[in-house]
Amino acid sequence: MKAPILATFVGLLALPLAAAAETWKDVPVIDGMCVSKVKADPDKHTMQCALQCAKGGYGLLTTDGTYLKFDKEGSEKALAALKASKKTDHLRATVEGVREGETIKVVSIAVQ
Repeated sequence: MKAPILATFVGLLALPLAAAAETWKDVPVIDGMCVSKVKADPDKHTMQCALQCAKGGYGLLTTDGTYLKFDKEGSEKALAALKASKKTDHLRATVEGVREGETIKVVSIAVQ
């Protein structure tokens, strides 16, 4: 009798974690060093600049203009995705992750 109750309790604890994942589609991916420079027109941000400023980490710009920084692993995923892309500007992606305040724990990122 205790095992089913424990399993139900554990399942209920995990529910908020699964529900917290979000997907941002077709959002600009910007390095942390250039946010203020390109916020007004993020699609002009070049690949060359994004790669040169990789040490600042990456994040995305929401439709309301909020910059959400990626966690360290997310920035590494973003850098790999950018390097694999043939784009030169208009750096947009679909990002799946968990938002924690102004930071996103990135699960996956695909540059479009």
